[in-house]
Amino acid sequence: MAIRSDVSESRIPAEIVRTLRSGIGRVCDEVIEEIRTRIPEYARPSDEIYVKVVRTAVEQAIDGFLDRLEDPGAPWDPEPFRMLGKGEAAEGRNLEPLQAAMRLGARVGWRRLTELAGPLGLSPQCLYGLGDAIFVYLDQLADAAAEGFEYARAHEAGEMERRRSRLLDLLLSRPPAGQKAIADLAKAAGWRLPRTVACVALDEQHGARRLPPLPPDVLTGHQRPAPCLLVPDPAGPGQAQTLEHALRGHHAAIGPAVPLTSAATSLRWAGEALELSRRGVLPRGLLRCEDHMATLVVFKDEELVSALAEVRLAPLAHLRPAQQDRLAETLLAWLRHGRGAGEVAAKLHVHPQTVRYRLRQLEELYGDQLTDPDIRFELEIALRARQAVLAR
Repeated sequence: MAIRSDVSESRIPAEIVRTLRSGIGRVCDEVIEEIRTRIPEYARPSDEIYVKVVRTAVEQAIDGFLDRLEDPGAPWDPEPFRMLGKGEAAEGRNLEPLQAAMRLGARVGWRRLTELAGPLGLSPQCLYGLGDAIFVYLDQLADAAAEGFEYARAHEAGEMERRRSRLLDLLLSRPPAGQKAIADLAKAAGWRLPRTVACVALDEQHGARRLPPLPPDVLTGHQRPAPCLLVPDPAGPGQAQTLEHALRGHHAAIGPAVPLTSAATSLRWAGEALELSRRGVLPRGLLRCEDHMATLVVFKDEELVSALAEVRLAPLAHLRPAQQDRLAETLLAWLRHGRGAGEVAAKLHVHPQTVRYRLRQLEELYGDQLTDPDIRFELEIALRARQAVLAR
């Protein structure tokens, strides 16, 4: 990279450049003193290594500028100043202190040049050219530092994201990882260990779709075979609203809140809810497992539920489909909402006399079975499963 300058070698005799170079030590001292006095971030008099780094940077900057004066077309290596930008990122600062230090250095350099203009016999035109060269060079240094800074920040962000991804894998592993391994990786990832978590299963078709900004403590697993999120302290202030806002328009299921070491269980339930939604058993959109626990339990072992339904719903099997539907709906409402005809009629939006008629039919079909608490419980399971299947 060649640095652009309006100062040519013909206008800056070699002896003048040699004179300027001979005073580098004094100018360096002056620049460093100004920087340490006026920029608190660089005031570390007891840190010898840091002081040495600052001096080296100032010497490289001044020496590099004089090299450009001697040969304006010579290639310029920006790497030392990229390293300065990377160092600022590593220190956790923004670029403002470094840019301020560079501006101070330019002012000191310009001040020294104006003091030497007379003794060196510099013409006003030459002096103006030198001033222009200083600020062109300053821009070059600032650009190189900014490039290094952005590279370091991007690398740091990428590394932090990789650590968080490994942490999510560890939390979702089966069997659960050891607490020390989780704690160590969480510390490296800058993630505070919560007491409880809830996992979100994202539909695979929408898992890669960009979500609105999520709280920084939410671990994201968009690239996993089954895309998911892990939300710490889901019952915390504002967490539910934030999550619902972020997932609006997405097909997803939020698992139950569980202890941190049971995160895989929360994700398993969320995944099962999402699968039932795909099949039409549960509605599409944003689901909360806590709102559908009965359905999730009923469909946990569908073969067993089918076998139970075949036994418990056998008294209805010989009826016409429409009649089966009416009696099954009435029996489920009776089991769920009470045994009074008025309550059941209100739930079904029919006349109480109609309900009484249907209940008499059910008593004829089931007899004493309806007085047995265990059979009533099994009937409700079978009828809920039947209702979910018909709702698809």
